Formats: sequence, structure tokens, C-alpha cells
Amino acid sequence: MKLFLFFSDADSEFHGVDFLPEDLNEAPEETGMRVNKKYSCLPAEEKGIHIINIRAIEDIGYDQHESTLLNSLSKNPDADCKYGLYFRDGKRKVDYILVYHYKKSSAGRTLTRRVHHNDSGARSAKQDQPLPGKGVQLEMGESEPHVDYHEDDKRFRREEYEGNLVEAGLELERDEDTKIHGIGFVKIHAPWNVLCREAEFLKLKMPTKKMYQINQTHGLLKKINSVIQKITEPIQPKVAEHKPQTVKRLSYPFSREKQHLFDLSDRDSFFDSKTRSTIVRKGEGRKKETTLLNKRRKCGKYGITSLLANGVYSAAYPLHDGDYEGENVEPNDRKLLCEEWASYGVFYKYQPIDLVRKYFGEKIGLYFAWLGVYTQMLIPASIVGIIVFLYGCATVDENIPSMEMCDQRNNITMCPLCDRTCSYWKMSSACATARASHLFDNPATVFFSVFMALWAATFMEHWKRKQMRLNYRWDLTGFEEEEDHPRAEYEAKVLEKSLRKEHKHKEKHRYFPEETANKWRQRVKTVMAGVKLTDKEKLTWKDRFPAYLTNFVGIIFMVGLTFAIVFGVIIYRISTAAALAISSTPSGRSSVRVTVTATAVIINLVVIIILDEVYGCIARWLTQIEVPKTDKNFEERLIFKAFLLKFVNAYTPIFYVAFFKGRFVGRPGDYVYIFHSFRMEECAPGGCLMELCIQLSIIMLGKQLIQNNLFEIGIPKMKKFIRYMKLKRRRSLDHEEHMKKKQRYEVDYNLEPFAGLTPEYMEMIIQFGFVTLFVASFPLAPLFALLNNIIEIRLDAKKFVTELRRPVAVRAKDIGIWYNILRGIGKLAVIINAFVISFTSDFIPRLVYLYMYSENGTMHGFVNHTLSSFNVSDFQAGTAPNDPMDLGYEVQICRYKDYREPPWSENKYDISKDFWAVLAARLAFVIVFQNLVMFMSDFVDWIIPDIPKDISQQIHKEKVLMVEVFMREEQGKLQMLETWKDKDKKKGENCNNHSPRLSRSLKVHGVTW
Repeated sequence: MKLFLFFSDADSEFHGVDFLPEDLNEAPEETGMRVNKKYSCLPAEEKGIHIINIRAIEDIGYDQHESTLLNSLSKNPDADCKYGLYFRDGKRKVDYILVYHYKKSSAGRTLTRRVHHNDSGARSAKQDQPLPGKGVQLEMGESEPHVDYHEDDKRFRREEYEGNLVEAGLELERDEDTKIHGIGFVKIHAPWNVLCREAEFLKLKMPTKKMYQINQTHGLLKKINSVIQKITEPIQPKVAEHKPQTVKRLSYPFSREKQHLFDLSDRDSFFDSKTRSTIVRKGEGRKKETTLLNKRRKCGKYGITSLLANGVYSAAYPLHDGDYEGENVEPNDRKLLCEEWASYGVFYKYQPIDLVRKYFGEKIGLYFAWLGVYTQMLIPASIVGIIVFLYGCATVDENIPSMEMCDQRNNITMCPLCDRTCSYWKMSSACATARASHLFDNPATVFFSVFMALWAATFMEHWKRKQMRLNYRWDLTGFEEEEDHPRAEYEAKVLEKSLRKEHKHKEKHRYFPEETANKWRQRVKTVMAGVKLTDKEKLTWKDRFPAYLTNFVGIIFMVGLTFAIVFGVIIYRISTAAALAISSTPSGRSSVRVTVTATAVIINLVVIIILDEVYGCIARWLTQIEVPKTDKNFEERLIFKAFLLKFVNAYTPIFYVAFFKGRFVGRPGDYVYIFHSFRMEECAPGGCLMELCIQLSIIMLGKQLIQNNLFEIGIPKMKKFIRYMKLKRRRSLDHEEHMKKKQRYEVDYNLEPFAGLTPEYMEMIIQFGFVTLFVASFPLAPLFALLNNIIEIRLDAKKFVTELRRPVAVRAKDIGIWYNILRGIGKLAVIINAFVISFTSDFIPRLVYLYMYSENGTMHGFVNHTLSSFNVSDFQAGTAPNDPMDLGYEVQICRYKDYREPPWSENKYDISKDFWAVLAARLAFVIVFQNLVMFMSDFVDWIIPDIPKDISQQIHKEKVLMVEVFMREEQGKLQMLETWKDKDKKKGENCNNHSPRLSRSLKVHGVTW
């Protein structure tokens, strides 16, 4: 029996290769090597393997039993390549994967298969392909087979691009014989010479052979550190990278000329997988197009970003290191991260940040380091918040204003909450609300507001110091971000502008058609040759003016939409309060405020969650139409727009309750109406702080529980299930194909693509606002944020390790624009808390009463002082209660919360002097509080150095050591030169010494020169 395999070349010649039974073990490997060699030197369209329909061989005596015997004797190539982590030779590691969709050609056109190996173990799904020219016969009257020019164009661009990658030095291997039908994979390997070349261009700092001792603490500090290490040992992750280091390798930007400085004993591990993928795809470097997959100088006029945007490739990603669960799984960094980091069982442990950086890169490592520092700093804030809350609980029975409100003997009759349908009510019915308000509205909350302002400043300084330590450990001290290469969309826009200018130029010079045509052709040739036009042409503000106008109008419209929704919720609150006020049960009337507030906040929460997703999409679209030049500009503009919209969306309902509710109500007999029908709602007798607390707590906890955790768990699981069902439908019914183990790149393709860190930062920044902006009204906010973040860290870790494709490692030395946003929120928090304390709470009115109006220096009589009187005969027509006898007696004077003159005064119902005294005190408190806390924050900022002293010493030590290394190298070169000079000099002297003897001997023999 013989098996024939035909290879096609440029001249469509076929060469048969015989596989005899006795050559069963050697034939596949030898053939694979021939194909490898052939693939690396031929253009893409000339590399192919056409497989004969093997069912025809069965007709000549080759039965199924012999097929089974062949498969059992052949070596499994998937095991050799560790199931996709290496090329088929098992030696070259896969550094990057490109994924594309392909379609089988119709009506007799045969799909050309381009592979690097003779994969005899998994071809059952491809064996029934017809030979070229043996397709289905066309009937009379039918047109020729339909040609998908769009797919052909994609295939041509892929082949051209991949050929240019090979010219750039990369090695490729294609695989279309996978369990995911219609999906092809291109495996990319960067050989050593390419890694060295690009590492030098990217100025990657690599460890040298030189090692030095890290400065250690001495004396008392050393003992304290040793005690702390012993205490915290159980909460340290069991990771080698996390152990304290006493020595460190000196790092230096890689240079091919100075390879002797680096430890190259193990070249396979010198560049780790993160660095190799960075070099292939995402390295920043000397020019704007230095990344291998994006550089036009080596890859033609297409970059990978442009090809992904145009659908030529569907995905591009580096591979995970291996499986993280299952039996007989080889140890790898991914498995270690899953066990020591991405598990809820280790929530009490520190994060292995160095291992996270090693696997995912500096940018993601900095995010998790920042999240860890933020979570740690929430611990003291939570403890102080709990103490403040417990203080309120302990002193609630001693609070005189709430005791007066709950005392039924005072018999204070309050004015109706709404017109006609609402009746008079007793102040004692609001006793529960008044007592609950004291839990959050007490003198300790002022101290807590000052504490949180200083906490925010300390947190920012602590993070800067931590960031510098990480920069030192990760060798980023001398790293400077350079300008990224222009985005594909920007280049397309500039190209369109350039061609439009050329067209106008052609119209102006139409009298010289031949010369203009030649110039036009030359211009097109220049563009098609890949010469960048972005250096000559740029998008000006005039080009972007329509986009800027659309951005301005769009943002104003979105902000207006948020205000409109909040206004609609206000109408709901007013109408619902009026409806509940006519309830026949006293308990229903007493719980009107809590019921209305709770239901309105739930509505606000649902709207906020929905609009958050909508605003995220709108912010991305508005940024895209601006056509920013670089990815960094795109990210910063997107972050600004998304933060602005989401900030307004999340905090507008809270701002309303804190600063606007109850401010523009009017008074009985002269209320302010909306649409001449709805009366503006008032604050409770105890103030609006309790309602603000309810609003803040429900929105904060709801966002964290539903949006941050439930969505992050549920949506990826749902997407993964949908992808699994789609792939299950495409799957072949062949049992052998179904049971074949998936390659690593197939498994990673089924994972969710990495969408960036913007959503992760955004939810934490919004939470930081909840913790700092209105902390005076909700001291337990840091505690709930701490509990959420403990889960959030492990949830994000699990998502990165198990649910997402491995992102391309990106170098970064800070968290970027997010730091400025955090500083802005910290400054804004001081101002907002000052206004909350002075205008929303009753802290200032209590102080004014205590020191100006109290007769005995106590708070007795404070409630009566804050209430004004109203004569019920002064109600406007049609606004008086329908049932004035609801309380069982006739009411002549009712009370309402305001500082106004009584009805028996000459200027009845006018603003009283007490109002102006309280207002002056409130404004004075805002000014004093703001300036004092700002000064204290700046003092904390000034007194804590940004760079730790030991780190600055270590950085200086590294510079000195590096200078010494080069000085020794130069001295060695000088000594070598001097040695050579001495040798040359000795040789010259020897020649001079021998020359007189030679001349004398020549004279003796009668020879003259």
C-alpha cells in the first residue's frame, strides 16, 4: 500500500512522495521538515498541500483497521508542541497568535491549506475536498461560480502581511486544522536575533551579571521589621517573587554591543513570555512605528491595528502559560497566580504584585498595586467610621433635640405636607427619623470629615511613595514614555484629507492634464508604497470642528437627560408622598418619608446602572469621531468623557438631596409649585441628612453589588456560555475530532478579549467619590468600600487569570490621568463636606443656638427655636386641609421648619434675624473649614517626601555602580590597547636591533643596498 501526498508550487507542478509501510515512523517528520523549509522561502500563495481524497484509497484495499494501526503507531505531534505552546518542532516557543476567519471556496474551488507540518493525526474533517478542476459541473445557463472578492482581498492582505513579517525576521506557522471550524491561527515566534534587535530599539532594561547589596536597616528598625515580618508571615503569598530581597541585579538597557554585561547562560528564559509578546506587538521605541506588528517599514502598508479594525484578522493575543487547573498540569505562573492570588480562599493575604507584573506587565501590575494600597488605607478609615457610628448610637438617648421631638407632651402641631389631602400632624410621629438622624448627624461627624480629608491626602502621598518603590524594583526609574505611533483611523483620515487636496489641486491645474496626471499617479504610488502622510499632513481644529461641536452638544444633552430623569424622580417623590399622606393608618403616615425616599432611591439606582452602560458607549463614540492621533490621546479623552458623564449620573440625585431639597419650598400660604400643581418637597424636622444617608448608602451598595460584582461575574459567564453553544453547533460529528484535546491558542480564543483597564479604574474612582465626597453623612461608607474591595481584588484577579485572554504587556511608570482625577476628587471632597456639614446638617444651627440664644447653656428649646408659626386662617383658597379635625381638635396655629417672623408680628412671615445669623455662621464655617483642611492636606503633602529616602539612595547607588562598571570596561580596553602598543613597540625594537647586524653581514659579503 502507498499513500501519495502532492505539493503545489508556482508552476502548478505536482511532486509525489511515497510513504511505504516500513518507513512509517520516519516519513511524517521528514515530510514536515520539507514543508517547513518550503514555506519559509516561497510566497504565501505558492505554499500549499493538496490532500487526495483518502476514501478513494479504501476502494483499492486500504481498510479501516490499517488506518487505526497507522494512527496508533504515529507520534502525537500535539504532545511534542505542548498542545500549542510551541511550534510543531517542539523547540520554538509561540510568542503571539493571529486569528482569522476563512471560508471554503465554492463550486469546485479547493481551499489551499498552508501548514508547516504533516499533521497526519487530525485530517478527517478535511479529507473529502475535491481536487482542483474536479468540482461540480455547471449546468447550461448557469453563471460561473460566485467569487467572494472581499474574502479574496482579506486573504491577499494576510499573505502580504505575513510575508513581510517573515522578512522582518519573525517565524510563522499556520494551523487551520482545529476544532473551531472556519477559524485559522498563525503562530508567531521571535528568534533570538530579533529579540535582541528589538529589545535594543525599545531600550528594555535587562538584568546584568553585576549584583549589589540592598541597603538594610540597622538597630531598632531592623528588630521592628523582623517582628513585623514574623507577624505577617501567615498572610504573605507563597511566591518566590514576594520574598524580601537582600541583593539585586544591576539593570541596563539591552545592547547587542554589550551582551557580555548580561547573563545569557539561558537564552530561553532571558526574555520571559511577557517581554517576548511585548517585543512582538506592543513595545514603545525609537520611532513611531517600531513595534514589529505595526511597523510599516517592515510590514508593508498594513499594521496589525489596521488589519484588526478592517476584519482581516479577528483577534491577536499572546498565549497564557498553560492550564491553571486539572490533573497532571505542569507548574506555571498562571497556575501559581490562580492558587495564590485569584482565589477567594486567600482574600486575607497580600497580593503577589511582582508575579502579577511578571505575567501581565507593568500597567496591570500598577493597577492591582494601587487597588491594594487603596484597600489597605480603607482599614483605618473604616475603623474611625465605625467609632463615629458607635458614638452616635451611644449618645442617641442623651441627644436633647431628638428627645424633645419624641416627647409627646410638647404637643407640637405641624403644618400639612401637601395641599388639601394632607392634614395636620404631630411632630412626635417623626421620632424614629430624628433618632436615626443623630447616628450620622453628631459632633463626631465633623471630626470624621476632617479626618477623611487628611486621609485622602495621606493616601495620595502613600501611593506616590509606593509607586516609586515599584519603579525601582521593576527597573522603570529611567523609563520615559514616548509618543505612540498614529492610530489607523487617524492615518486614514489624514490620507483622505491629502487625497482631497490633491483632487482640488488637479482641478486647479486642469489646463495641464498630462503633468497633473503624472503627479496624481506618483502620489497614489507613494501612498500605496506605504509612505506615511501623517508627517506632512495633520488634522487641524477646523477638520475636527464638526466632531468638537457634536461632542459639546452630545455631552450637554446627556447631562440634561440626567437632570431630567432626576427631575422626574422628584415629581414621583412629591406625588407619592401626597398619595401616602392620605393613608388612613397612622403608621402609614409616619413612614411616608422613609417609604418615598427608599423607593425613589431604588428608581435612581436602576436608572444609574442603565445610563452608566449607555454613557460608556456614547463616550467611546464621541471620542472616535474626534479621531485622536495616538492611543494615549484616545484613552485620555475617553476617560475624561466617561468620567464626566458617569460622575454626573451617579452624584446628581445625591447633590439634589444634599443641597437643593427643602431650600426652595416657600412657606405655608405661599408655597412654590412645579407646573402649578406639585408642591416642592420639604426636609424632615430633623433635617435632610438622614435622607441623604439613605440615598448614598443604597446607591453605593447597589452599584457595588449589582454593577461591579454581579455584572462582572454574570456577563462574562453568559458570554462564555453563548460562545460555547455557537462552537458546539459548528463542531464536527466526527468522534475523533471531538475527542482531540484543544490547542492552547484554541482555548485562549474562546476567552473574553481584554477591554482595557478603564472600566476597572472607573468603578473604583466612583467608589472613592462615595467614600470622600459625602462621608459626613455616611461614616460607614469606608467600611462597605473595604468589604467590596476585598472581594473586588480576587474577582478581578480571577477574571484576568481565567476569564480573559492574556493582555499584551504594557510598560508604564504611573497610573496616568487617574492620579489627577483622584487629586481633584480629594480637593472637591473638602468643599462638599464643608457645605454638607454647614447647610445640610443641623450642626451650625445647634452651635448658634447654644452660644447665642440658649438661656441655660444647654440644647433645651432648640427644636422650638427652629420652628416658625403659621396662622391657619392665612392659607390660600383651596390649599387648606379637607379634614381640619383629623387630630381631634381644632388647629389655629401650626408650625413649620424655618426662621421667619410669627403671624402676630408687624412683618409677619418675613425672614427673621435668626436666619441671617445662622447663614453667616454657615458661610464662616465653610470658609474656615475649607482653608484649614486644605492647609493641613498641603502640609501633609509637603512633609511626606514623594521618594522614600532609601529608594533615592538605592537609585543613586545604581548609577554609581553602573559608572564603575563602564569605567572598569574602559580601563580594560585601555590596558588591552597599551598591551598591544607594548607588543608592537617591542617588535619594532627587535627589528631595529637586528637591522645593524644584518647590514654589517651584507657588507662583509660584498652586498650593498
